[in-house]
Amino acid sequence: MEVFFLILMGFFIVMANVIGFIFFKKKKNLYSTAFIILLLAGVFGGLGSLLALFIIRDAFAVFYGLNLAYYLLINSLIIFLLAISVTIIKKYNSRKM
Repeated sequence: MEVFFLILMGFFIVMANVIGFIFFKKKKNLYSTAFIILLLAGVFGGLGSLLALFIIRDAFAVFYGLNLAYYLLINSLIIFLLAISVTIIKKYNSRKM
């Protein structure tokens, strides 16, 4: 059962990143991508909690969803920091030329 939830966690993380990439291709904005993944952290965390509650039937299964949401929040933070660094590099290069 543990392997199933690890695979499911990986699936949710990959899906959040793919959805974020699709929004990035449409809007060309890393900040909106980070925000979308931040919103998906709550959605997929809640979905993971409900799924774990349905499968395990234990109240402590909610912590699985919280753990999943934590990983997606860290993922969103990494993308947000990447967006800040790209913005700083672009501004530095535009002033240099």
